[in-house]
Amino acid sequence: MATSAIYPGTFDPITMGHVDIARRAAAIFDHVTLGVYDTPAKTLVFSTPERVAMAKRALADVPNLEVQEFNGLLVEFARQVGAKVIVRGLRAVSDFEIETQMALMNRKMAPEVEVVCLVTSLQYSFLSASLIKEIIKLGGPSEGLVPDFVTDALRQKFAAQSEAAPVPRWLTS
Repeated sequence: MATSAIYPGTFDPITMGHVDIARRAAAIFDHVTLGVYDTPAKTLVFSTPERVAMAKRALADVPNLEVQEFNGLLVEFARQVGAKVIVRGLRAVSDFEIETQMALMNRKMAPEVEVVCLVTSLQYSFLSASLIKEIIKLGGPSEGLVPDFVTDALRQKFAAQSEAAPVPRWLTS
C-alpha cells in the first residue's frame, strides 16, 4: 500500500529548511503533497500563487512531490488528497509544544491521519521565514538559507514596497 503524506505550511517564502524537510519526506513516503496554506492569520509578503510557484521551482526535481494550495482545515485537505500522514518540521522545543497541540487537535478531528515530525537538519535549525525576510529587507546575506531566486524575489518585493510608500509630508517640510 502506497503511503501519501502532506507537508503543510505558509512557505512565505520557502527556505532551505523547508526544502530539506520536503526532500526527506519524499524519501520516506511514496507521495508527498506540499500544501501551501492560502489564508494564514499573519501578514504575508507573497501571494498564494507566488508561494506555490516558488515551492514548485525549489522542488521541481523531486518526482514524487507535488505542490498545491489549500484553505480550510488541514485534516480536510489531507482527506481530499488521500494523505494518511501530516509531516511537520521541528527546530526547537518551542516548535514541539506548538506541534503537539496541533497534532492532538488534528487527531481529535481525524484519528485516521497521523502526524510525523522530522527534526530539522542542524544547518537549518536557526532558520525561519520571518528571520530570512528581515535579513533580506535589511540588505543582509542569504546564501544557503533560501534558493537564490527567492532572495531575488524578496529583494524585488521590498524595493517595490519602499518605492510605493510615499514619504509623509510632515517629514519633508
